[in-house]
Amino acid sequence: MEAKTQDIKYKTLYVPGTIKSKVSLFKRAPNNPILSPTNKWWESEAVFNPGVAEDKDGVIHIIYRAIGRDGISRFGHATTKDGFNIVDRDPEPVFEPGENNEYEVKGVEDPRIVFIDGLYYIIYTAASCYEKDEFPRLPKGDMPWRVRVSLALTKDFKEFTRHGVILPNMDNKDGVLFPEKINGKYVLLHRLPPDIWLAYSDNLRDWSDHQKVTHTRPGHWDEKRIGAGPAPIKIPEGWLLLYHGADHHNVYRAGFLLLDKDHPNKVIARSDMPALEPIEKYEKEGIVPRVVFPEGLILRNQELFMYYGAADKYIGAAKASLKDILASLK
Repeated sequence: MEAKTQDIKYKTLYVPGTIKSKVSLFKRAPNNPILSPTNKWWESEAVFNPGVAEDKDGVIHIIYRAIGRDGISRFGHATTKDGFNIVDRDPEPVFEPGENNEYEVKGVEDPRIVFIDGLYYIIYTAASCYEKDEFPRLPKGDMPWRVRVSLALTKDFKEFTRHGVILPNMDNKDGVLFPEKINGKYVLLHRLPPDIWLAYSDNLRDWSDHQKVTHTRPGHWDEKRIGAGPAPIKIPEGWLLLYHGADHHNVYRAGFLLLDKDHPNKVIARSDMPALEPIEKYEKEGIVPRVVFPEGLILRNQELFMYYGAADKYIGAAKASLKDILASLK
């Protein structure tokens, strides 16, 4: 009976588009999508899932995932000053799969960026496939993907230093660092399906004390899988974390968690209704339809600028009041 009740609630509240009138926390950029595929070979099919960072001059750097004709994911770079309008866009990829790197054969995906001690730390997903002898019963062409959380550093988004896979022997993604140490340790959010987890490290190489932060919610918009979005933002109330959630129709929406400042495995509050859902054409129609996938978040003058992948093909931006976001949390 309980499962049936939850199913009825789901069908009533979370069929795509039915909660549009209630989802008004974020106002989309009037020029959305702010980035789209071009005719360049490396980004002709899709540009999406952007990580962002604001430098000391107030320039927002956008590192985004791009797919071209060869089907391999690379990173492009663009900048904006006002948050919505692109002022510069690199003509070539700034970060590509490492040569002879077995974990990046299928590409580099989904960057999240933090600034620590003068360097930008980029957590990304390295994508490859398992070898045939690891799954001998599968037919050719059906090899399962292998995904690993990886790290690269840069000071200028031009030259990068790879640190490789930091969570070995573990299919994992949606990795993101906190922008400062907590209780003397680095803290990394990651996903062990279907939930959000975290781990601690002294050196960014060896991670331990893995703990579940929060879980999916039956009957809600985030009932099938969840994952961390951009790096958490530190505010007086705690750590504000934007995350994505998928339902059983594979519709991706975005909401917030508020985590304890000193114990980030503890959830103080959580979005009941999503803060953003796919309702625009560029969010509903693309390589993967009905997806908003946030990976960038900037706090400026008590306003939050969000950057997200739309339908795995475009990049959108939106703005919301921090006060309104906090008021929406339960």
